[in-house]
Formats: sequence, C-alpha cells, structure tokens
Amino acid sequence: MSNSSAAHEVQLTESPNLAREFARAAFTSGSRPGAMGTVPDTVLKLATTIDREQLFGYQKLCGFTPADLLPPTFPHLLGFPLQAKLMAAPGFPLPMAGLVHLRNEMVQHVELFAQDNPVVTVFAENLAPHPKGVTVDLVTRVEVDSTLAWESRSTYLRRGPAAESAAAEDEVPGVPEGLPVAKWRLPADLGRKYAAVSGDVNPIHLHPWGARMFGFKRAIAHGMWTYARTLSALGPRVLGPGESVVWFRKPVSLPSTVTLVRRPDGEDGIVAALVSSGADPKPHLITRWQRG
Repeated sequence: MSNSSAAHEVQLTESPNLAREFARAAFTSGSRPGAMGTVPDTVLKLATTIDREQLFGYQKLCGFTPADLLPPTFPHLLGFPLQAKLMAAPGFPLPMAGLVHLRNEMVQHVELFAQDNPVVTVFAENLAPHPKGVTVDLVTRVEVDSTLAWESRSTYLRRGPAAESAAAEDEVPGVPEGLPVAKWRLPADLGRKYAAVSGDVNPIHLHPWGARMFGFKRAIAHGMWTYARTLSALGPRVLGPGESVVWFRKPVSLPSTVTLVRRPDGEDGIVAALVSSGADPKPHLITRWQRG
C-alpha cells in the first residue's frame, strides 16, 4: 500500500464518537465539492488500547473463538472512527451519508493481541472517477512498538454519472461452484448487535425507518460483519499473517438467509463468496484470502 504525501498530522487523545461524527457529516453534507474537490492533507493518529470486553463480544458475534489473538478484521474497528472523523470534516470532498463501501483490502503483517498498545493512523487518498460515480480510499495502519502490524485500504463509492476518464472496475473472481459449506439465518436485529460491539451506528443498519431514508426497504447488515463472518468460517489459518481482498456486491437485507460457498485452496489462496439463498442466488460479497 502506498504512502501518504499528507503533511498535516493530527494527534488525537481519544477515539472519535461515531454517532457524533455521523451527525456532523449529515449537517454538512450539502456543502461538499464532490468529484471536483481534493482529499484533505490530514493524517489522523491515535494511540489506543484494546478493550477485551469489546473484543470478546466481537469475536462471538462474528464467529471467531474468543481469545486474546485479534481477528484480522478487528483492527478495522480501531480505525473506522478515525475514518468517520476525516470524512465528516467540512473539507472532505464527498458526503459521508450515502457512500457505498465498495472494496476492502487488508494485510496482516504480524499477529496482534489484546495486550498490545496499537497506534492507529488514518488518511485519505485517490479521489478518482469510477464507472458508477467517484471513489475515494481511506487507508488505515496499525503499528505496535513502531512496527507496522496491520494495514487496510477501504474504497468508498459516491454514486453518480461516470466520467470519461473513469478506469475500468476491478476484475472480481467469480462465485465458486459447488455445494455450500455453511448457511446462516441472519436475524432482524443483527445490525443493532453489531453496532453494540463496533460502535458503527449508521441508521441503515439499525432499523427499517433508518434504512428507508437511504432507499432500502429493510435494514441491511454491516458489510464488515459479513466480511468477518466469512473469514471466520475459513478456519484458524486466517488469524495469522495474510492478505485478503473483499468486493461488496449486494447488501444483505435483514432478516434473511445467506449461504457460504468456497473454492478449495489454490495457488492464489482461498476464494469464498456469501450468496443469497433461493433458486437464483446472487453474491453479496466475494473475498480472496492468501497466506502472508
């Protein structure tokens, strides 16, 4: 992952309150310059600690065995409040409300544990035209004892007209064929349960009325929950150093039933997909994991 050229570093003393940042983003959404703007030259940094109660609750909800070893997706919870603070700031070009989490790339360099004292850094880059609008990347890095332990790149889409200069979309692996390896019934309150362990109180995940404000008939599951639940089903190997990419294809309405399919291990690692149940299944996400 590339380095940021940003020069304005802000050292935070506490993790931003997500509810407050969502409200601030909604209040300033009408003043955003959009695709004609530029990403801020701000780097947010926070020295933090791991809350074991939060960690164990997250592990149980996402299908991991509760332990001091962090799941590969857990560091996202440390960085997302910083992402939200950056996107809610008036100078951020795209309104946070309505952004679609399109893709996520994670690299686990070394194992992380509950007793670690991570330093989290977040910055934005790559405001770019897309066939479906415009995208921006939020980069998160986690260091322990000045050593890079984990990093991710979250790509968010603002829907709109495509620019002539828009690059082609990623080549996404196909849905693996074969019998399903798991089927999960997702309850209507899953979004509220995940919000309780993650702090992500985006209204589209909590209640149907909140989802309807953004064009959804029902609340939808957090994409990072579906990602974490899929990785946890791949077994303990994902807890070690490795790389994974997820493409979010279709929101998961709540309640619903979803099916996990996967391809046997290959030279390019494991490919798995979470698909809708029924006669004509559609992919909700496709992910590829490789050992580091």
